Amino acid sequence: MPATVAAVLLSATAATLLTRSVLARQAALARLRIGKPLGEIALDADRVWRPKLSGAPLELLVLGDSIAAGLGAQRPKDVLGARLCKGLADFLHRPVRLRTVAVVGAESKDLVTQLDRLAPDYRADAAVIVVGGNDVTHRTPVSSAASDLEAAVRRLRESGAAVVVGTCPDLGALRPVPQPLRALGAQASRQLAHAQAAAARRAGARVVSLRRAVGAMFIENPDDMFSVDRFHPSALGYRRTADALLPEIVAALAQGVRTRA
Repeated sequence: MPATVAAVLLSATAATLLTRSVLARQAALARLRIGKPLGEIALDADRVWRPKLSGAPLELLVLGDSIAAGLGAQRPKDVLGARLCKGLADFLHRPVRLRTVAVVGAESKDLVTQLDRLAPDYRADAAVIVVGGNDVTHRTPVSSAASDLEAAVRRLRESGAAVVVGTCPDLGALRPVPQPLRALGAQASRQLAHAQAAAARRAGARVVSLRRAVGAMFIENPDDMFSVDRFHPSALGYRRTADALLPEIVAALAQGVRTRA
């Protein structure tokens, strides 16, 4: 092997090892900065919202990760599912029952487990999935994560539910994560979101790009949009996220809401 080629290979190898070392240190620093001040269990908001409205409750199912579960909200009424239920109830003039199977720390591969937790006779009128952040941080292959999401959407559609997917948020908004790790996270989250959108649409879901819908709000106003850990949304962050999802849920339901006896 010519000396110049060997030198180039050694230099490239050293650069790769150095980059991995830097990123590993930055990941450890990010975990230290963020910590777990919120714990790992979101508030329970499963109930009938707006119960005084007439009619049988519409069934809303929420699946996914900590954002779907509502970690960071300080009151049950502020978690994402509750915000969605109240918005739907006000629009439809009908009570909405929330069923949350989202789990803090979940990846796309866990969606099937969340569906398996439901009673055999449970039928959702609408389902909302928000997932992807943990797939990025755990470096799950994009194709695998998108395939797992597609399978979950197909299963929900086959059961008759209208489905809306909120794609992976922009991890570039996470200020506690140092550069260049934050930039890599932003790039990876966008790649996953793009694949999620295609997979979800193939399976019959409507899609909301959370990066486009609310990403700028989190970047420009982090003090108000993030909770104390600077990682999960605050009450305002969940409110804005729900506002972005609601029109697509209404549109999906307009294609055929089941009337329950």
